[in-house]
Amino acid sequence: MDTTLLAAILRPLTGFTLGGIIGLGFGLLQNAAQRRYRRRQDDGRLKTGWVLVPGSMSRVASLLIALVVAQAISPSLFTGGVQWWVSAGVAVSYSILLGWQLYHRRAPGPVPTASS
Repeated sequence: MDTTLLAAILRPLTGFTLGGIIGLGFGLLQNAAQRRYRRRQDDGRLKTGWVLVPGSMSRVASLLIALVVAQAISPSLFTGGVQWWVSAGVAVSYSILLGWQLYHRRAPGPVPTASS
């Protein structure tokens, strides 16, 4: 197999996988924050919803930092259209986690977490 053809196949696949890992990590951080929020709400320690704003901003910042680090480590994954595969990986993996959570929220019974 020609190396150019192999690179044309592997770069998007690697970019999608890397994006998927980043999106999965971000989704798991969001799930952990949601569990903390529920615990605080159940314990009565949450007085206002504005308390959550600083934490959500730091999670979004961590997502952006992860993307910057990925770009610094492997700049070839962010050229020639492969950056869209990275973005697609982030979006698909985070959407799967979100969809899974919403699906189970509609089902009767307790809402499972990502760890269960």
